Amino acid sequence: MTKSAPCPWAKTPIDLAYHDAEWGVPQHDDRALFELLILEGAQAGLSWNTILNKREAYRRAFDNFDAAKIARYDDRKVAALLADAGIVRNRLKIAAAIKNAQAFLAVQKEFGSFDRYLWAFVDYKPIVNRRRTFAGAPTHTPQSDALSKDLLKRGFKFVGTTICHAFMQATGMVNDHLLTCPRHLVCARLK
Repeated sequence: MTKSAPCPWAKTPIDLAYHDAEWGVPQHDDRALFELLILEGAQAGLSWNTILNKREAYRRAFDNFDAAKIARYDDRKVAALLADAGIVRNRLKIAAAIKNAQAFLAVQKEFGSFDRYLWAFVDYKPIVNRRRTFAGAPTHTPQSDALSKDLLKRGFKFVGTTICHAFMQATGMVNDHLLTCPRHLVCARLK
């Protein structure tokens, strides 16, 4: 674990902890992948730091991101979520989480796992970028475009290409740590 984070977006203690332990690490656990997909959608229009600060509240409110439970949420549960100050209380984002849970379960059934479906978009190996700065870094790529298009076709919500690109970075499908970052080489060795 690094003590500092040269990636300039990681400034606060919670950002640094996330950067040093999770961001860019290849993730293959379906529950964790689903959590990050929902959190990336919740982040739309907000800072990632805001979502990281609400992450534990999200885990409590959304049954630790158990897709089978979320897929069955009813109006009463939605009302409780809308009243929960610990999460982003946006009706569209809450509805999207429920719809995404249903679509997620369908993908698991079709492909055997969400992991198997997802990693096909990068030929089952992380894309390792070699940037020295984030200046001019893309907010989407052909891979995030393709993922977004396919997720939308399958009924997912809040999965535009920019969200998908951030999701791919978060899950290690793309290693976008700067070359000067101690985590770049660590994550580049992971599959």
